[in-house]
Amino acid sequence: MAVKTMEVEEEGRKKSIVAYLAIFVVITIINAILARFGVIARPIGPGSSGLYFSVAFMIAFALWFGGWGVLAAYAGCIIGAGWPSGMPLGVNLYWSLADVWQVVIPLAAFRAFDADVRLSTRRDVLIFLVFGWLLNNMVGAGWGAGTLAIARIAPWSDVAGIFIGWLIGNLMVTILITPLLLRCLTPRIRAAELLVKRYWH
Repeated sequence: MAVKTMEVEEEGRKKSIVAYLAIFVVITIINAILARFGVIARPIGPGSSGLYFSVAFMIAFALWFGGWGVLAAYAGCIIGAGWPSGMPLGVNLYWSLADVWQVVIPLAAFRAFDADVRLSTRRDVLIFLVFGWLLNNMVGAGWGAGTLAIARIAPWSDVAGIFIGWLIGNLMVTILITPLLLRCLTPRIRAAELLVKRYWH
């Protein structure tokens, strides 16, 4: 009986990994397409956008799918923003960490404070506003603008403009889109048993 239970659990884990790998591929593609659209629609610097719709979805994906969402944010930025902009691969690999900070900060905060991703209480909303709207976007914009200058892709004189444009655009799309996604779609993801409770499972 115990052996059979272990076999069922092992089979469940394998199915879970396959499901999350499929989710990872799909949300990476979504992130890359949205990143590319933002960079084309409102460019403010190399690979940078003043209207980066991708960030609103990336935050929700990370809160739903944990580490899979973080990896998809990173890959989506590399593929959709940095690479098509002609950014050298070495620079793209560390510049794209801007998107990682933008999603890992709210993910870590929601896990540390045991907040509900559906934003059910005022406390959940406050945690989202501090870590999933303001702090994460400030860090991401600072990282993105600063690393462009460090890599000599953008002059230091442009850093403040890129930072402000990046931050304001991200704040706008995040506050308008992410709470709606979390409120409306979290119950469906929970019902499908796809919501990652910690970071990977």
